[in-house]
Amino acid sequence: MIELQNVTKRYPGNQEALSSLNLALERGEMVFLTGPSGAGKSTLLKLVAAIERPTHGQIFINQRNITHIPKHKVPNLRRYMGIVFQDHHLLYDRNVFENVSLPLQIAGYAQADIRRRVRAALDKVSLLNKEHSMPITLSGGEQQRVGIARAVVNKPAILLADEPTGNLDPQLSAEIMHLFSEFNQVGVTVLVASHDLSLISRMRKRIVRLRDGRSSEGGGPLA
Repeated sequence: MIELQNVTKRYPGNQEALSSLNLALERGEMVFLTGPSGAGKSTLLKLVAAIERPTHGQIFINQRNITHIPKHKVPNLRRYMGIVFQDHHLLYDRNVFENVSLPLQIAGYAQADIRRRVRAALDKVSLLNKEHSMPITLSGGEQQRVGIARAVVNKPAILLADEPTGNLDPQLSAEIMHLFSEFNQVGVTVLVASHDLSLISRMRKRIVRLRDGRSSEGGGPLA
């Protein structure tokens, strides 16, 4: 489903975020990326989402080489992905329903389909009663769940999350990770970057540790 072959990402000033990285995720797998700040976790997710391009190497999504995908084809690629950010990226001049519906509006869905899908996504994250609320009135955990609902409203095959629990307390963090696990259980391929070693070790999923742009594997809980 996701494969990186000898991927290097170098930024201006010769700063190397990833160095000859190899990584493969099977369809329906859930994998955690961990490592210190600056290890390359966010860069890896941006490369998979075609937000950035590798300096060297190749990236495949569902056996399709996206390494040099033209810009006009990127939106179509992202229709198969949901992306969750640490800081939500919500629009504060639109209510919860409108925020979650954005991917469907961009894709041209009919209004009836939009209403059905948005309410199903909000129900999944236990926020159906907040559909008319403005984001500023929600707690941090609720805002993150709105971001998750928006990421999954188009039923993506791949879900990417960059430090989704970084600003949350331990209980809320566990709830968010449980949500990701539920999506994975219905076949979604999930890749989560997190520095919360205690939390991800309890998830009993594959762990990839990044350091200095290189990876090492861990198949289960951290020692």
